[in-house]
Amino acid sequence: MVLKKVMIEKTELKITSPAFKNDGEIPPKYTCDGEGVNPALHINNIPEGAKTLALIVEDPDAPNGTFDHWVVWNIDPVTTINEHSLPGTSGDNSAGKSGYHPPCPPSGSHRYNFKVYALNAALDLLAGTSKKGLELAMKGHIMGEGSLTGRYERKK
Repeated sequence: MVLKKVMIEKTELKITSPAFKNDGEIPPKYTCDGEGVNPALHINNIPEGAKTLALIVEDPDAPNGTFDHWVVWNIDPVTTINEHSLPGTSGDNSAGKSGYHPPCPPSGSHRYNFKVYALNAALDLLAGTSKKGLELAMKGHIMGEGSLTGRYERKK
């Protein structure tokens, strides 16, 4: 029996936030120097047929390699993720905890990539799964993706 590999054409999602512009400064409210809540995100161009969304927030400038700040999946395919929310099933961040871990760079300006994925299925993953586990589960299910980058540097 020969299995055919189905190719999914990926749509580019447009991710914006009312809190900051792409490559702009993340306000302290959303960091360890403020309330430490997640900023709202707007997601446009979600492909028809998307069943769920997944979200990964990471800092590629962390001193010991990429730091995962937020890992969430099985988010309803909505156009807004609200501020200070838990929109789906939460995985573990690099601090070993579930939920949003606010930007708190030890020194210098760091980039924070908010990556959103539109998926053609709900994922059967346990809460607390790592980013790596989420990425493996998403393979073959990504219909669209997009990202928004914010920057933050702690003020002395």
